[in-house]
Amino acid sequence: MAMKITNEIKDSTIIITLDGELDASSSVVLDEELSDPEIMNFSKILVNCENLHYISSAGLGVFISHLQRFENAQIKLIFFNMQDKVRNVFEILGLDLLMTIVSNYDEAMTIADE
Repeated sequence: MAMKITNEIKDSTIIITLDGELDASSSVVLDEELSDPEIMNFSKILVNCENLHYISSAGLGVFISHLQRFENAQIKLIFFNMQDKVRNVFEILGLDLLMTIVSNYDEAMTIADE
């Protein structure tokens, strides 16, 4: 199943919705999205994982590779609505300690505004 990536912009927040499977080929597209210089204009990047059914090591690598850049620019990267099986992958690798993962959009916005 192909990955569909959509963006929604609300003020200083960009909400990236991942729909499908984030594998080696679709992670290239995500990497391009996150590498776009325009993304540095936002102070909050929220990633909606509600329809993310699978994430490969390549997909995880994309987020990891941008983590420091966003942190240096004081951009908050927050994941929400993550399915259990996807969240388990983050937890097994200890990425839940490096990244902010919350239950839902409201919680993501609350943390983003802190």
